[in-house]
Amino acid sequence: MIEKGIDCGSLIRSMGEAARSAGQVLAGASSARKAAALEAAAAAILGERDAILAANAEDMARASANGLSPAMLDRLRLDLARVEAMAAGVEAVAHLRDPVGRIIDETLRPNGLILQRVRVPLGVIGIIYESRPNVTADAGALCLKSGNAAILRGGSEAMASNRAIHAALVRGIVSEGLPEQSIQLVGVTDRAAVGAMLTAAGLIDIIVPRGGKSLVARVQEEARVPVLAHLDGINHVYIDAAADPAKAIDITVNAKMRRTGVCGAMETLLIDRAYPDPKALIGALIETGCVVRGDAAVQALDVRVTAASTEDWDTEYLDAIASVAIVDGIDGAMAHIARHGSHHTDAIVTEDKPTAERFLAGVDSAIVAHNASTQFADGGEFGMGAEIGISTGRLHARGPVALEGLTTYKWLVRGTGQTRP
Repeated sequence: MIEKGIDCGSLIRSMGEAARSAGQVLAGASSARKAAALEAAAAAILGERDAILAANAEDMARASANGLSPAMLDRLRLDLARVEAMAAGVEAVAHLRDPVGRIIDETLRPNGLILQRVRVPLGVIGIIYESRPNVTADAGALCLKSGNAAILRGGSEAMASNRAIHAALVRGIVSEGLPEQSIQLVGVTDRAAVGAMLTAAGLIDIIVPRGGKSLVARVQEEARVPVLAHLDGINHVYIDAAADPAKAIDITVNAKMRRTGVCGAMETLLIDRAYPDPKALIGALIETGCVVRGDAAVQALDVRVTAASTEDWDTEYLDAIASVAIVDGIDGAMAHIARHGSHHTDAIVTEDKPTAERFLAGVDSAIVAHNASTQFADGGEFGMGAEIGISTGRLHARGPVALEGLTTYKWLVRGTGQTRP
């Protein structure tokens, strides 16, 4: 256990150097070897489930005493089913197609040169995250499978859980002959460690933050290495006039209330002014325990609705709260999303295909859905096994970032003696 008070700059520097060496081994490791290591890691997580749950119970007790919000407590909490799902996620990553070495495209030039673009690892990836201990397993597994070394810095509220999960991961990968430093955990809670990671140019190749707005904003402001991130998940569901009422209710309630603390949760519901039964939608949300804040038209539908403030339309609640507005058709919905959205995940519910296609094409978000809940914004649901995060930027990777998003490419040029005239 690393104690607080250590020189964080020296710590991150030594971890970065060790990760660089481990990354060289991982970049040349075969797909079969990486898969075997992850299978062993998944088995180790299951084998250590009692220790992991005991560590999580310590974290939960401390977090409750410190007044952590219900949504954050839900993110932190582990039970047997979640530990088993974590292990299953690591094993699923082990069996995914390895992106390293994959030929993206190949060209034969008129001069006889053969050009190939081939996927290669990014190198050393730093992941800074809060609350969710499963990120330790997901991020570590994805980095290793894609040939990258990982430096993980979880939140202080989950330190015991992260240590227990990390120990199991390392036990598994070492048993298959891969370096212990392939997946490292920063064992200090000192926030200076985050600053040291953000300025570790030359040692860390990319930073992936997963957490609240303040964390991500700090990372984006202070980082001296590239960042792959999303700042907010202000996600919308738009109920079109041609929506099926049963689907509209089911999708709305699921998008908001399945898990309110995940980044794919709906925060704003938009209802077409021509939709025939908006009151039923509002009532369904309220009856499942959701606080509804609405514009004047929504307030007129149900006395339990409180007035939405200007700030509500730009708020990621991560709680059982939703803002609701009546809009003038798809044009009104798309204008609202363009003005208040965060380019994360937005959905339309409609049986009118041309309207749906217009929404899918016109909404500029990383994930745009038709007749499906925004809670599908998850790498596992996309068949990626797990994800390292959701990217809302436009460069390198967008949406759930998994194996392919953790690689770049290099050009291979094959000739027969050609020289340039």
